[in-house]
Amino acid sequence: KSSFRAKDLTQQLLTFSKGGRPIKDNAPIDKLIKDTTSFILSGSNVECKINFDENLPHVNMDSGQISQVIQNLIINAQQSMPDGGTIVVDVTSCELQKNAKQPLNDGVYVKIKISDRGKGISEEYLDKIFDPFFTTRETGSGLGLSTAYSIINNHNGSISVESSVGNGTTFTIILPAVAAAVKSSKDKDVNIENGKGRILVMDDEELVLDTAAAMLEFLGYKVEKVIDGEEALKVYQQEMEKEPFSAVIMDLTIPGGMGGKDAVREVLKIDPNAAVIVSSGYSNDPVMADYEKYGFKKRIQKPYNLKELSELLKSMRLS
Repeated sequence: KSSFRAKDLTQQLLTFSKGGRPIKDNAPIDKLIKDTTSFILSGSNVECKINFDENLPHVNMDSGQISQVIQNLIINAQQSMPDGGTIVVDVTSCELQKNAKQPLNDGVYVKIKISDRGKGISEEYLDKIFDPFFTTRETGSGLGLSTAYSIINNHNGSISVESSVGNGTTFTIILPAVAAAVKSSKDKDVNIENGKGRILVMDDEELVLDTAAAMLEFLGYKVEKVIDGEEALKVYQQEMEKEPFSAVIMDLTIPGGMGGKDAVREVLKIDPNAAVIVSSGYSNDPVMADYEKYGFKKRIQKPYNLKELSELLKSMRLS
């Protein structure tokens, strides 16, 4: 859990400093909101009531970034009620038509309203709250809402605020829905499934390499470990005539050595059908956003868990 929280914090810094291009996947947003709010408010004197529409559409989103937005808004709401209170989160689906007041394109959207009954925001500040470094709190950085605005804008959505002093604040987020992926929050989690075949794993960090290998072996795969691109190419070519690899997981960046970006090109020269997966903790790298453009079949962001790894390999239909 500490590793995943560190991942979220790192992503927040990267998003603000470099724009953090989102790595989007179709995903349900209800569980994300539940998990994020419960984590932020754990042990506090503020409770949260969440209301979901049934059969909410999925959202094409970077889950880490959207979780970051929810975190920032929940923290703001919590801090506005130092003596305790209730935050209400309403999540609904809606259909919008573009007009002068609504800049979003026609389509189906998911609307998230986060309301508190705190001190509220003075009217003179409402048009400034999304500006970088603007804050009315002595301990505030002024980055939370500007980062949230950037993230939602990069998801082709909108974020707005309504508030008045003494009457609380409501933030409204609108995100494009995935019309073809309507699923209920009651859907069961995908089971972790065993696989078969050989996987080549390339990473310069021994702990990451050993952990990935242990996960893959637990899932039923045979694993070969290498520390850089040069060794990966050598091993891949050697094994082509013996027992070929079903897939290769490559770290994107290898300090002082050949990383995944260069190595995948060479692997594809050896085997044009190679199933190469790019792995990185730096989601702001353009290779992670447009992995197919660089020759990769799939991507997975570090640190990843057993379920993510199992689902990824299952989706590739490895033999």
